[in-house]
Amino acid sequence: MSISTPIGTSYAERATSLVVRVDQDSWGSVRPSLYETARVLSAAPWLPEEPRRIAYLLEQQAPDGSWGEGPLPYRLLPTLSGVEAALAVLRRGTASAEVTGRLTIAVNRGLDALRSLPSAGPWPDTAAAEILVPSLVARINEKLDSLITGGDIPGSRGPRLPVPGGFNASAPASVARRYESVGSLPVKFHHTFEGMESYISPSLAPDADGLLGSSPAATAARAARFPATTAQAVDDLTAVAQRYDGLFPEAAPFLVVERLWVAAALARAHLPAAALPTVRGWAEEIYDPQGVRGAPGLMTDADDTAMAVLVASLVGLPYDPAPLDLFHNGSHYDCYIGEDTGSVTANAHALQALVSYLRRHPTAELTYAPRAAKLCDWLTGQQQAEGHWTDKWHASPYYATARSVTALAQYGGHHASEAVRSAAAWTIDTQRADGSWGVWGSTVEETAYAVKILLSAATPTPQPQHTRALDLAETYLHTASHAGHQHPALWHDKTLYAPTAVIEAEVLAARELLRARRAAACTEADMERTDA
Repeated sequence: MSISTPIGTSYAERATSLVVRVDQDSWGSVRPSLYETARVLSAAPWLPEEPRRIAYLLEQQAPDGSWGEGPLPYRLLPTLSGVEAALAVLRRGTASAEVTGRLTIAVNRGLDALRSLPSAGPWPDTAAAEILVPSLVARINEKLDSLITGGDIPGSRGPRLPVPGGFNASAPASVARRYESVGSLPVKFHHTFEGMESYISPSLAPDADGLLGSSPAATAARAARFPATTAQAVDDLTAVAQRYDGLFPEAAPFLVVERLWVAAALARAHLPAAALPTVRGWAEEIYDPQGVRGAPGLMTDADDTAMAVLVASLVGLPYDPAPLDLFHNGSHYDCYIGEDTGSVTANAHALQALVSYLRRHPTAELTYAPRAAKLCDWLTGQQQAEGHWTDKWHASPYYATARSVTALAQYGGHHASEAVRSAAAWTIDTQRADGSWGVWGSTVEETAYAVKILLSAATPTPQPQHTRALDLAETYLHTASHAGHQHPALWHDKTLYAPTAVIEAEVLAARELLRARRAAACTEADMERTDA
């Protein structure tokens, strides 16, 4: 990951332009969230631009009555949110007759969609789903009981919604009771506070400047439960709404993740010299000896901390991996204190950070080499039998596999090399006929990850199947990548989201790596002809 190697002019210009655009955006390039916007619509009737949010809610409902992106199991939570928000507006009784009619139809279609979902999943491992889903089911049933009794939704049909299999109706109340005796709610629950707001006593009222847990939904829910926070919530939510046309993303501002992931992606294909000062400034601002948090109001976590250490190393800053020590559990790194399930990609980023730092500071080997070795063992132990990895922060195995392969290839050694070869074989076997990859369909994002897997696994003498797979991928990316392309949402938060700038950086870097590979092959062929 050199920052000085000459690169193609087109790539340099586009990469620098992307860095400038990210640097100038004070909020982050993610699309509005249906789930989050519906939660604000439900909880904050006092917030300006409600008609815009109602229109968005109606526009975003799919033909089958559901809301959200991805396969049907991913639509459970946004559909619950959409139905509950429509019911909240109907119960307020402030909408026009026309809007009331459209909302009533939307509710019935949404309820039908929810009742048609598999009764027991399986459901995706998205943030705090175990709290958010039963909370919304309870809210919907409470509103249905009052509205149907009053005759306000004469078209509503069917029984009350059951809590889907795999979820516990008492989970939100149980979590609230657990911390009642402590007298405070852990920060890890702030981002999803809307799931337990009804069960929180004043003694657990979370106190935070700005958006609670970086979440518009959590902020609106806190204001609904504790009106003393409403005035501040109006200011904070209005600022976000101005950036997103009256709507809301799942996290705001989305700067730390965006800047670190963009920087690391571009560095894979070499950072342009013109972008280096800006990226260095990001690293200086974000790196924190006490650990890095992905957004204001969130917990410090190993993933963002590892990426901050990595990017700092890539741009030559003398920052060590010591902040990662906060999360080490003996064999690998917990994402945050109190984590239930480990993250493959967070640990892959940590291994990359350790390897990069050790290459520049070999005197630190005694301290960090043993941890890197344990991390290599842990990562290879998480590999699936087919050769890939999965992770809770992304729906696609190509993301987790690319992260793991990059880290293991940089670490080296026989054990890591075997894992990398197995991953490359799985990647070749799963390529689609059009040259792309994708867990649900062809995407440029996942194709970029697959390209990096194969390039990381490349040998001095390329295998024919590798060469063919990369040639097909290069053609696909050239055809499918274009300005304004809307990337499918594949990243996990409360629901699926798509960090546009991060994805653009991944695709841009993959295309540059493919261009460099082709140029190197042409040079080698020319030399062979000259020798002949």
